[in-house]
Amino acid sequence: MKKLVSLLIMLVLLCNSALSWAQTEPEEIKLEDNKFKDHFFEALKQKGIENYDKAIVALERCLKIDPNNATIYNELGKNYFSLKDYKNAYSSFEKASTLDPTNKWFLIGMYDVDYETKNYKDGVKVIHKLIPFDSKFKEDLVSLYMNTGEYDKALTLINELNENAGKSDRREGYKLQILSQGQYQDAEIANLVDQINKNPKEETNYISLIYYYSKKDNLEKVLQIARQLEKQIPSSEWAQVSLFKSYLVNNESDKAINAMNIVLASSKVDSKIKHRIFNEFLIYVTTNPQLTPDLDKAISYFEKDPNVNVAKEIGKYYHNKKQFDKAIKYYELSLKKDKLSEVETNLLLLDIYIQQGEFEKSVKIANDMVASYPAQPQFYYFSGLAYNQLKQFKKAKEMLEMGIDYVVEDIPLETNYNIQLGEAYNGLGDTNKKEFYFSKANELLKKQK
Repeated sequence: MKKLVSLLIMLVLLCNSALSWAQTEPEEIKLEDNKFKDHFFEALKQKGIENYDKAIVALERCLKIDPNNATIYNELGKNYFSLKDYKNAYSSFEKASTLDPTNKWFLIGMYDVDYETKNYKDGVKVIHKLIPFDSKFKEDLVSLYMNTGEYDKALTLINELNENAGKSDRREGYKLQILSQGQYQDAEIANLVDQINKNPKEETNYISLIYYYSKKDNLEKVLQIARQLEKQIPSSEWAQVSLFKSYLVNNESDKAINAMNIVLASSKVDSKIKHRIFNEFLIYVTTNPQLTPDLDKAISYFEKDPNVNVAKEIGKYYHNKKQFDKAIKYYELSLKKDKLSEVETNLLLLDIYIQQGEFEKSVKIANDMVASYPAQPQFYYFSGLAYNQLKQFKKAKEMLEMGIDYVVEDIPLETNYNIQLGEAYNGLGDTNKKEFYFSKANELLKKQK
């Protein structure tokens, strides 16, 4: 009986002991869980007061409890990043992303490190992983391509985004930067042709395409695109470029003038095209002189052109054709604002007046210019020549002797000076000086042969 009681007591004790062991395991788990939370919240607290080193220590204690916790690695990455320990920051974010590839924020952490360290090539790899989460990351990819110098990829992506999301100032700035390098313009031309085929009513694509063909001086292509634009958008200012040409060919002068005036007044049309249209109209006017007033009106559109004095160029056109009266008219028009500012125009005027025998006018212009440009030898020469023709030999001699000192390495001008000095001394009756200067002129003539 005693043995039976003893056995029962032992069984009870064993059962109690087993029950006790079974109950301690959840308590231990709970204890570990509490420690994890304590360490994690300690890490957040230390990070909040910028004690990043202490935050990292607390996070490492968390990892000892849960070594595969992606959130802890992400927090480690943030603290290392704040300490500018970019190597450990990147490896922490990367570990987090490996443990949980579905969380975009871990990839963003990696990208932040790449961008901060200017490791743009690795940044491109990371952004490609982020784009499936959010297509807006393509904007960042454009910037990365610009930083890696992959302009062809950047341009392709910019065009894709422009088509699907609309244009942005930032992307357009990048595009201008890329297209300033000629080798990428062909790709842009192909893109614009494609865009025109897709959206034939979008005027900006025609204008851009015309601009790039204009930069390549391919004016035939410019006109071809303008004609295409005319068919699709007849009201376009650029359409008038091709209309003008067709009006001239068909001798519809009123319509041609109207088209020309629209183009010349446009702020959209490239100046090269404007000058070409104007020159075509100038040639047309030579056989249709009744349109001269319209030509004069057209000149006013170029008054602020910093590159070309249109009135002077028209003067040269008529000058070469020896239509001196018309040339004078346009030379004087070009000098209307500031008569003394144009050295070349005044020299051209003097050449005409001398050829026409207008020596009084020549003297006045030449002397006015000498007063304004005392180191310009051509004006002394024209003054001396005109005085000789007026038989005012003393004045001719004085002007020529003053001016010849300014002649430098210009043998033809020096030759002419000596001829005129010889003429002046001949008129003054000084035979020796006459022979001296004529002889010198002959020597200079031999050098020119």
